[in-house]
Amino acid sequence: MGRGVKVAVIGGVFAVMVGGAGYGAYNVVSALDGGGGSSGSETKSGPPGKDEVAETTEKFFTAWEKGDATTAASYTDNASVAGTLLTAYGEDAHITGVEITPGTAAGTSVPFTVKAKVSYEGTTKPLSYKSTLTVVRGETTGRALVDWDPAVVHPELKDGDTLVTTESATPQIQAVGRNGTVLSKEKYPSLGPVLARLREKYGDKAGGTPGVELAVRHTTTQAPDTPLLTLTEGKPGKLRTTLSASVQAAAEKAVKRYGESSVVAVKPSTGEVLAVANNREDGFNAAFQGKVAPGSTMKIITAAMLIDNGVTDMNGPAPCTDSAMWQGQTFKNLTGMKPDEGATLADTFMRSCNTGFIKLIDEVTDSSLTQEAQERFGLGQDDWQTGIVSFDGSVPASPGPDRAANAIGQGQVQMNPLNMASVTATAITGEFHQPYLVPFDLDGRKPATAKGLPKSTASQLKQMMRLTATAPQGTAVKAMSGLHGDIGAKTGSAEVDGNAVSDSWFTGFRDDVAAAAMVEGGGHGGDAAGPIVADVLRVGG
Repeated sequence: MGRGVKVAVIGGVFAVMVGGAGYGAYNVVSALDGGGGSSGSETKSGPPGKDEVAETTEKFFTAWEKGDATTAASYTDNASVAGTLLTAYGEDAHITGVEITPGTAAGTSVPFTVKAKVSYEGTTKPLSYKSTLTVVRGETTGRALVDWDPAVVHPELKDGDTLVTTESATPQIQAVGRNGTVLSKEKYPSLGPVLARLREKYGDKAGGTPGVELAVRHTTTQAPDTPLLTLTEGKPGKLRTTLSASVQAAAEKAVKRYGESSVVAVKPSTGEVLAVANNREDGFNAAFQGKVAPGSTMKIITAAMLIDNGVTDMNGPAPCTDSAMWQGQTFKNLTGMKPDEGATLADTFMRSCNTGFIKLIDEVTDSSLTQEAQERFGLGQDDWQTGIVSFDGSVPASPGPDRAANAIGQGQVQMNPLNMASVTATAITGEFHQPYLVPFDLDGRKPATAKGLPKSTASQLKQMMRLTATAPQGTAVKAMSGLHGDIGAKTGSAEVDGNAVSDSWFTGFRDDVAAAAMVEGGGHGGDAAGPIVADVLRVGG
């Protein structure tokens, strides 16, 4: 978007309320409508009545339709902030001819439809959308007021957003998948933020020309503008991506199983990202940018470290005891897990026994896991060039109890589904291929490198993941049941401070596709994240 327009900020950053909710606006309204306040009478309390809701709504809508931002804002409980946005609605967004049709009120909530026009430099387009407002009681004045929320003005608006109509800063893009399928946010909704980032970065490199748009400008988060209406068509540039339309469709459907979930699928032999999907209310691309503990999926890297440092191998000892003490901290297993003093590393891995790993941590150093993650798996060096903003994972060298906690994906370790899908890809191929969304030659990016794993280590990791997905005691058997081909997986659950239920993690592979998912508050890995990964692998394998 061009920046030569006045930017209106929503939110409390520049707003100063005078008195309580609605108090500063009261005098303005009294002067305009001849009263309606508490002068000489007792201040009302309790929820607004039906007549009050109707009266406040009508006055708010009437002023809004007239383009009288100050008066309309005075009927809200945050007049300063509301006035700034409503002013931008007419001046910066160039929206006129507003007609508002209220629906049937449900208590103090009123749905409504807005029909208007957007006019800019001789071009006019119709605009229509639905929204809802709620009427509340002003705490200080007792007046019935519109409960201010920027979504009242347009449902796409959040705190820190404004509306603008101007020439776009970058041309639109027509993102296409690996087989030429057009990837739109209408068909693949969770790709919206990804496509916006791709447009921001590559719009001027894809051969298009800019158009004129009504858009949401995110003045607080600095995220790319979100287009709402195109007034003048530019020429979209075609941008090739690595995404698979069929795998993306499966990922979109899979994350709908649970709120606050994310999944990524990659092609292990190349690093190409086949799908990225999020089901989150905040629109954050947690699949690429999340920074949270990965739980026992981290044991893939820990097992590799133990094998590469000669501590044990898949058939070597890794006793699974009830508990394990490490530098003053006691570590336990999932409730109900039976101990097995004679367990091998493969046994401990497929059952996801914490203590079997903790008991071997004394054989390595504080930095051993960090070195394994960086040098073998390409993690934690802040050098991935995926094509959009992403986080490369973090495995810090940690002294004390955190050395043990890191080994089981707690402590100070941070990952996201992109990282763990890549970990699985490296584990089963022995080679690190940095994940990417757009070709490197498009803008001369240099992929991150790592030396990968010895053949023997990769072979053992792949076999242990196979056992986890197929052996009777494997924690991933239920989630992966019904999948054919060469399959393997690792489950994880990560405890997060303050949360009663752990996060659910799962990573797996089927032939030449690897996928990883995370569900906040989803519990055990096989219960929530597991079915998401399985659904993606079912299509992608």
